[in-house]
Amino acid sequence: MTQYQTEAQFSQAVIEFARANGWLVYHTWRSDHSEAGFPDLTLVRDGELRFAELKRDGKHVTQAQAEWLGALAGAKIKVAVWRPSDWPAIERVLGR
Repeated sequence: MTQYQTEAQFSQAVIEFARANGWLVYHTWRSDHSEAGFPDLTLVRDGELRFAELKRDGKHVTQAQAEWLGALAGAKIKVAVWRPSDWPAIERVLGR
């Protein structure tokens, strides 16, 4: 197994491998203004959706990362395209 000096090198290798194998990959380049804990990668291929948090060997996920991963692992995935004209539907979906 190849050793990576940084998490960024490891991340780039995973992204390149995934794309070479037909996955559509999303990776937030800078997460400093994003919600804490969201997984590093969102991957989609042939109707399959995966989330992956990338860590170097010996490193552990944070509490926020564990919370996101747990919630996503049990989620039933739904998608939407919302526009301002969809506000009533947005309220139905997101309201209590």
